[in-house]
Amino acid sequence: MVKRLFDIIMSLLLLIIFAPLMMIIALLIRVKMGAPVLFRQLRPGLKGKPFYLYKFRTMTEAVDREVKISDDQQRLTGTGRWIRKYSLDELPQLINVLKGELSFVGPRPLLMAYLDRYTTEQARRHDAKPGITGWAQVNGRNALTWEEKFALDVWYVDNQSLGLDLKIMMLTLLKVFKAEGISQDGSATMSEFMGYGNEVEDNNKKD
Repeated sequence: MVKRLFDIIMSLLLLIIFAPLMMIIALLIRVKMGAPVLFRQLRPGLKGKPFYLYKFRTMTEAVDREVKISDDQQRLTGTGRWIRKYSLDELPQLINVLKGELSFVGPRPLLMAYLDRYTTEQARRHDAKPGITGWAQVNGRNALTWEEKFALDVWYVDNQSLGLDLKIMMLTLLKVFKAEGISQDGSATMSEFMGYGNEVEDNNKKD
């Protein structure tokens, strides 16, 4: 209850404070990349219950000679790269926090397709409400492997507390200012998680 009350008060306060900045970012995206301004995607919440996650759009949907650009590195625009560098694309998620779909701190909500790919241990990351930031984000973010990230998520589930949440929020601010761990080497985003069984199969094919 204390955590939920904190989420409500802080999300309302930050939405008011960042409203002018969010309007500027929305206008910049509209001018530079066109519509839509927001990226909306179905993600798993607490216990895997789906909800729509909101972010500012940072990638183009342009078609080059009738071939749609599918590589994230190519689709990420200069404007989008700047927005993502300082995690400004995450600001609309304050709405998700206010609605109770997200918390400020918790395992990051990934893709619905991943639900069937987790091991039993990895799936425990959904035993806590997902967050805008989390223990994995302040310990490497997208520079981590999937296995490292899931282990940190499960550790948070088992050790969550108000004190730990405050620590993670402070460390998150430092990470944002330093713009650390935004993506994997050679990729604009994190590579797709295929699941342990699929990864083994792919490695066998390469051999």
